[in-house]
Amino acid sequence: MNEEIMVERLFQTLVTGDRTAAREIVAETHESGLAAEELTHRIYWPALEMINQLFRADQLEVLAHHYATRLLRTLVDQAQARYEQQDSRQKKILMFCGQGETEDLAGQLTADLLEADGYQIYFSGGGIANDEILAEVGRHRPDVLLMFASSPGDAPNIRLLIDQIRGVGACPDMQLVVGGGVFNRAEGLAEEIGADLWAKDPRELLERLDGENDRRATPEQRTVGRNRRTRTTKAA
Repeated sequence: MNEEIMVERLFQTLVTGDRTAAREIVAETHESGLAAEELTHRIYWPALEMINQLFRADQLEVLAHHYATRLLRTLVDQAQARYEQQDSRQKKILMFCGQGETEDLAGQLTADLLEADGYQIYFSGGGIANDEILAEVGRHRPDVLLMFASSPGDAPNIRLLIDQIRGVGACPDMQLVVGGGVFNRAEGLAEEIGADLWAKDPRELLERLDGENDRRATPEQRTVGRNRRTRTTKAA
């Protein structure tokens, strides 16, 4: 199976809203023996990235974007039901994403894969105020706070949220993780705002969460609040 051709074929059915043709393509992947998780990683995620990139570049009309995201969400839901559930990792992830339709779908897709990989997931989507997130951190005391598929407008609030969490010492063992969305488009942003870990897509996220769960941002990396602290010191 040529994955690039399959992604392109699926993309064409998504943007035209051709539900029957989309299902026929998915059926082909099942017949080829592709596992549901791999279908999501290798076909659905690249198709979603293509939709997002073209829409952001004003190369995709609103109608096509709506067709594509709604149809792809249906396919992602169906794939999730076929995932093989792994043993519990005994780890809890509190997860948020951007407010846009594609960001929300990317967040859902990622949350589904994380849950199947054995994590306990609390996924709220986007548009949640920082004080509510802080309250949820205190209530759930998660192992990971994940901001994945964030929009450009979310970056300042994520920067502030990390600053607040570091400042008050909330859940000091919690890993702060970001990825996808604006963090893929702005090189170095994740490191600059003091994230402990970052990943460009769901596959890399799963691998890094598993292999680097002890990784934490260094004091030199954390630029959040550095200027403010310098000004305060000088004023004193």
